Amino acid sequence: MQYVLLIYSQEKDWVDLSAEEQGKIVAEYGAFSESIAKTGNYKAGEGLEPTTTATTVSVRDGKLTTTDGPFAETREQLGGFYLIEAKDLDEATAIAARCPGAHHGRIEVRPVMPTH
Repeated sequence: MQYVLLIYSQEKDWVDLSAEEQGKIVAEYGAFSESIAKTGNYKAGEGLEPTTTATTVSVRDGKLTTTDGPFAETREQLGGFYLIEAKDLDEATAIAARCPGAHHGRIEVRPVMPTH
């Protein structure tokens, strides 16, 4: 079964880190990605640009509206994701617990809806 790991943290915390600290975290993500690729759990994943680059789209009564930024203001922002393959929720949460984001933010584990 496929699961998406949604990585949430406070963007301001990243900006406050030194280049050395940011490099360490990037290396941790690289090692994590490599480890889940070796086990066959990795399907896809990417980091996201800051919420200041986001555009929210809605269509109501046929009218397109776009606004800058995310739809909702939150204490933590979506910073990236992994799409993984896991036998069940227990395995998916165990993988999420190894993700570096779990140590400085939160990881939402959500099953991917089957397409058939």
